[in-house]
Amino acid sequence: MKIFKYFFQFILVILSFILFKILGPNLSSRISGNIFEIIGPFFRSKTIIQSNIKKALPDINSIEIEKITRLMWNNYGRVFSEYMFLKDFRSGKLTKEIQIEGQDIIDKIKKSNRQVVFVSGHLSNFELMALYLEKNNIPLAAIYRPLNNIFLNKIMERIRENFICKKQIKKGIGGMKKLIALKKKNFSTALMIDQRVSEGILSKFFNEKALTTTIPAKLAKRFNISIVPIYIERINGITHKITIYNPLNFKENDTVQDITDNLNKILEKMIIKKPENWIWSHNRWK
Repeated sequence: MKIFKYFFQFILVILSFILFKILGPNLSSRISGNIFEIIGPFFRSKTIIQSNIKKALPDINSIEIEKITRLMWNNYGRVFSEYMFLKDFRSGKLTKEIQIEGQDIIDKIKKSNRQVVFVSGHLSNFELMALYLEKNNIPLAAIYRPLNNIFLNKIMERIRENFICKKQIKKGIGGMKKLIALKKKNFSTALMIDQRVSEGILSKFFNEKALTTTIPAKLAKRFNISIVPIYIERINGITHKITIYNPLNFKENDTVQDITDNLNKILEKMIIKKPENWIWSHNRWK
């Protein structure tokens, strides 16, 4: 039964977090990355991962595909261990491990006192982006999808609310109502736009059309606000670099389709920059 499977996973994660705390951030990240390189392929179809890479990067050879796959799992493992140290990334000894390019853009957004929509993908340790934004006193609401594992989801919600972003908005109708209420209070929004959605529009992503969220485009048009792409990459070990892009301002006659297509093109460039940092295991084009 799923409930027993979820509970076993929960216990395994708790024991792992305890071990990570003992080992410290650097050693934990390295060990967890190496372990995930070994066990990762047992949890996600290698066929889906390699098919996704070929769709996006048709000109690379099998050796390069294998390298991207291996390093993707390594990053996955490192992200897993780094959840234990998000408090230190936010306000402790690990704050120096987050490098910033575009701090002046954040300062201008704060000075203008105008809300924006921050968009990105599941790149590197993606959780650090919302953490950085809220730490910089940006009133922020982050949209997320709850985990299927009910035991782990409670832990993740607590971690996210305490150390990443206090205003967590669940995907769905109820979450959207809460989000609109916060928008009226001048809260900015942060969300990932790289995963398949049940409700969206078909937009070209790399070489094939994929169902894509329309939330950023609809918020931009409804509230007449800018969209700000944000990118993160793993530099080395637990060191990351966050890049803030210039705000995107759209014309009144730009459609939701136009805006969504443009955002997918930006996301493509982010992924191509360092493909091993993206989670290729998601069945994006299903």
